[in-house]
Amino acid sequence: MGFKIAVADATCSVGRELLNVLRERSFPVDEVVPLAFRKSSGIEISYGDRLLKVSALDHYDFSDTDLCFLAVSDDLSKKVVPHIAQSGCTIIDHSSVWNKDPDIPLIVPEVNPEAITAFKKRNIIVNPDSSTIQLLMVLKPLHDVAQIRRVIVSTYESVSNCGDEGMNELFKQSRCVFFADPMVVSKAFSKRIAFNVIPQVDKFLENGYTSKEWRMLTEIHKILDPKIRLAATAVLVPVFIGHGEAVNVEFKNPISLAKARDILENAPGVFVLHRGYMTPYEVVAEDAVYVSRIRKDLTVNNGLAFWIVCDNLRKGAALNAIQIAELLLKRRLLFPRARRDRK
Repeated sequence: MGFKIAVADATCSVGRELLNVLRERSFPVDEVVPLAFRKSSGIEISYGDRLLKVSALDHYDFSDTDLCFLAVSDDLSKKVVPHIAQSGCTIIDHSSVWNKDPDIPLIVPEVNPEAITAFKKRNIIVNPDSSTIQLLMVLKPLHDVAQIRRVIVSTYESVSNCGDEGMNELFKQSRCVFFADPMVVSKAFSKRIAFNVIPQVDKFLENGYTSKEWRMLTEIHKILDPKIRLAATAVLVPVFIGHGEAVNVEFKNPISLAKARDILENAPGVFVLHRGYMTPYEVVAEDAVYVSRIRKDLTVNNGLAFWIVCDNLRKGAALNAIQIAELLLKRRLLFPRARRDRK
């Protein structure tokens, strides 16, 4: 017996990737229900070699649905998540609304699988931010051995971070430059993104950080270690898909380059390059987090510097969410609704 699964918003970039990964990994599904805003209701969307008709999220009854992958805005998540959870449907949510709730776990399966049992309190699991996920995949195995004190990270984030609107804006503005047309007014971003970089991802807080940068800090504290000091600078770059991060880490204990490489080579979901480096373009549709340019940070006694890249729509979003669902099955924490009702 398989599961009945809902995906919302199935028409956005993360939603479409969720459907792709769900199919690729042969998750035990009897029925997949793509959901979206009312204006998209009735359109057809691909799921493997089939076309599925999209239903309206605000009219959907979750009472017979086992699992919902939710990739919507923070405002909409705040509105619909309590209703979905109360229906008995388990939610894997991509928003930042619930990441500070002590009763709701943030999960990266390779990093903190043991925390997943806490979801039973609210029936909600949070998929962390894409930049947090790829950073944690590398920090966790190093922290286990040498204990991290401090992290300085600059993220170079693709426009798919802002969904289809962001990718469309980059395409249109780039076209304007090439054809000397009047520039398309920026709507998805604070400034023009074509042939530019923007040191702002999300809104500014009173402390000078953006909410995206602060989210990295709070998520790493909750998932890995609240004692780690972290300063992040998040930058938007004119790349469609794939995030890069320049990372400097200070450790409590000494760690050699050879030891660090050995640790990361044995870390699940991490691929180490001994020569050269990978770029965001090269990791599109890849599942791993790629680490390169591993070297000593000469500003501290026990420090490393490195460069990491990842497909933010896959491991940074859809793949991690599907892996969370697989972890629920592996731990026997999720059953099809019909089987649960018979217990």
